[in-house]
Amino acid sequence: MDKMQSLNAFSALSQETRLDAVRLLITAGTDGMAAGEISDALGVKQNTMSANLSVLAHAGLIRFVREGRSIRYFADYDGLKGLLGFLMQDCCGGHKDLCQPFIDQVMCGC
Repeated sequence: MDKMQSLNAFSALSQETRLDAVRLLITAGTDGMAAGEISDALGVKQNTMSANLSVLAHAGLIRFVREGRSIRYFADYDGLKGLLGFLMQDCCGGHKDLCQPFIDQVMCGC
């Protein structure tokens, strides 16, 4: 992920509902969630949630699959790894032992 893509991702995450949605989808894992389920879980109107999910998808943080008339959303782990990779690109000036606790925390063993 380059600097402009990262700025777009951070912009998308800088709104409370969108940040909550990404965290919810990370928790949902590979099952993802239908748009209505996300809306209900976060207590947000469906049309507002749809707009927020669109912003997150455009930023590369979530992805979606159409299931008939419904849409199922998933965390985009490649996009999230890209964002973390951008942040950690020059980690600790070559002292990897300083970064290891952070890396261990991020790599949850899932």
